[in-house]
Amino acid sequence: MTTGGHTPGRGGGNVVVAGALAQRPRYGGHAWVMLSYLLGFRRLGWRVTLVDRLPPAACVNRRGAACDPERSVGYQYARSVLEPFGLADSYCLLVDGRPEPIGRSRSELRAELRDADFLLNVMGFLDDPELRGQARRRAFLDIDPGFPQMWADAGLADVLADHDTYLSVGTNIGGADCRIPTLDRPWRATLPPVVLDHWPAQGGVGRAITTVASWRGPFDPVEYHGTRFGLRAHEFRPLAGVAGTTAWPVELALDMDPADAVDRASLVAGGWTLVDPAIAAGTPENYRRYVQASTAEFMVAKGMYVHTASGWFSDRSGCYLASGRPVIAQDTGIGAGLPTGDGLVLFTNADEARAGVADVLERYRHHAEAARALAEDHLDSDTVIADLIDSVLQPA
Repeated sequence: MTTGGHTPGRGGGNVVVAGALAQRPRYGGHAWVMLSYLLGFRRLGWRVTLVDRLPPAACVNRRGAACDPERSVGYQYARSVLEPFGLADSYCLLVDGRPEPIGRSRSELRAELRDADFLLNVMGFLDDPELRGQARRRAFLDIDPGFPQMWADAGLADVLADHDTYLSVGTNIGGADCRIPTLDRPWRATLPPVVLDHWPAQGGVGRAITTVASWRGPFDPVEYHGTRFGLRAHEFRPLAGVAGTTAWPVELALDMDPADAVDRASLVAGGWTLVDPAIAAGTPENYRRYVQASTAEFMVAKGMYVHTASGWFSDRSGCYLASGRPVIAQDTGIGAGLPTGDGLVLFTNADEARAGVADVLERYRHHAEAARALAEDHLDSDTVIADLIDSVLQPA
């Protein structure tokens, strides 16, 4: 297949990635989602462009006053994320209501999309039909499985339309036990990539079992065919007592709204230490330090991922595993896509969670070594992104 004057493939090409960065300042973990794809493509010799978008309401300075987009907290944050990796010139920011983007002219962006081998559209983020239509191939990347499919099927929002390939970190979509509707689309499983050079294995045992997460996140629960598919808050509440059963420190960098004061008090009473994620993990570097200084991750998933048997696997957990930090994870059905039991220990209830924590601490060296090996064997960006490219450019 020859396009744009070159032959794409694992050895080089041109990709435009559309996803949110400026909209989510001080979320270092989310920044690594974007960085992992951008750096992973670049490692394979691909030219990358990130297309982002900022609504006018987000064009505010650090004092919260309206300002020009170039001076906004979001844009400055995005630049600060990309510059250390040499990606600042590979960035284009669309501003709603403004005719010209920042970093590219609209005509330059159209040309970039036309020349690209494909557009990787994270959660359908690029919804401008004129721009999206310039791309010769459009791949939808689903990182929140269940939400976009149910939104579309219920007529709430269709972010899936106008794409050629459908990729999801919900590795069970289409399986007999998965409750996520396929909408007659051939979903292809893809795991979150980790650029291993940026996540070296760590020695020692770390200082605490941790995670970085949002209590609720940006989406509301979804009512679908008589079932309410909830959020992380709904899954964590039955697990609030787990921390009190281990003498090892257990800490959460948890993004919680002040309105969730009752839940906060319950977690603290249960033995969890809560820290501000904007401080602990507000930049990519702080996030990496926080993960790598941990003993292990205690990962609780959104109810949507769990009760659909989605097979979702967390990009955050991938970073822990690559760092040689074991993961004790709520089961989403991921066992069909990854080996479990060593390095990655699954649980379905509080008793299994306690047992998983105890096993990881008792056999820590074994689990730590297995964690890094799992990341090398299954999450290495060189392999994950090469397979993604094949899925998009050489569909079955």
